[in-house]
Amino acid sequence: MIPPAFAPFKSKRDQRYAIDIVKTVAWLAGRTDYFSDQSTSEFFSEHSASTCEAQSADVFRQLATAFNYQGISDAVARSYMQEHGVPVWDDLASDVKAADCPLLHSFWHFHGCGYRKLASSCSQPDRIDRCPLPRHEFRNGNLNQLAYSLYLFIRDVADGDIVGWIDTRLAEANAGLREGRLSRMSHALITPLLGLHGASHKILNMALSDLLLSGRRRNRLWGEVGSALIAIDSLVHNFLSRTGILKRAGSEHPYGPQCYGPKGCAAVLFNLSESIDARQFNGRFPKTFPRYIQHAIWTYCSGEGANMCNGNRINDTVKCQNRDCRLFETCDRKKLGRQPRKAQ
Repeated sequence: MIPPAFAPFKSKRDQRYAIDIVKTVAWLAGRTDYFSDQSTSEFFSEHSASTCEAQSADVFRQLATAFNYQGISDAVARSYMQEHGVPVWDDLASDVKAADCPLLHSFWHFHGCGYRKLASSCSQPDRIDRCPLPRHEFRNGNLNQLAYSLYLFIRDVADGDIVGWIDTRLAEANAGLREGRLSRMSHALITPLLGLHGASHKILNMALSDLLLSGRRRNRLWGEVGSALIAIDSLVHNFLSRTGILKRAGSEHPYGPQCYGPKGCAAVLFNLSESIDARQFNGRFPKTFPRYIQHAIWTYCSGEGANMCNGNRINDTVKCQNRDCRLFETCDRKKLGRQPRKAQ
């Protein structure tokens, strides 16, 4: 979600330091072809399906695919999906229609399914032999539940028209005072979707950002919200900690739900993004582009990207000694000590 605005830095010097660090990383690791590089960039092209059901099936595929990237490296997730495929709307629709499990009657009934792949168990053990969930080769049972939960949400909550549902939610939240409108719109989408089995702020922000940016030409509100959604993982959180940005902002906290709190990582990055004109990286970008800034930091840290600021390169019991990093001379290089706990 988009955090409410706040001014975290107590001094202009601290804010200037943070802006310089983050802007440098954006130049070093940001993808200036971010729009064209998105997997969903052609989603709303002239060749996109026109019916509500077909568009909902496409959105389901995009989101269900993105959800598979949680809890594991991107490379492993991609490899698994290439081998085993991704969830297909028509398959789940047929499965749900034929199922005799009472939990598959609706989105609201599905709560408490409890399917576990390795144990081959669920909360309805007498029906598991006829259950459709085990027939899908997902990495784990939570992803099976998430895929079915998403299908039922689109069918029941969005009345089979997820694109129309998004349009309506954004338009209603956009009405009223201009102050806080981005935060209202992001809450309007993400709060209901947090009811999906196993969906976190991080994965929803990531998946929705790419989806909404793909529809920015048909609906400007999609582009506004998509560009502002920030996905905080341990790489981004630890970068903000190691560089001392969180300390200078008076926002030190462990990795987890607090990253999306009033003074968490997302709020700090959103604040910094408002001081960085993203059009300097690409003239097609919006002036304020928090998602791009966050993604640049992730790329700078990730082993699949620049591989500069992560636990494989840095002994976090002492100050960073990675002299290959372009930030080395200016960075606060704070030691992390004990690794922060995983987000739930």
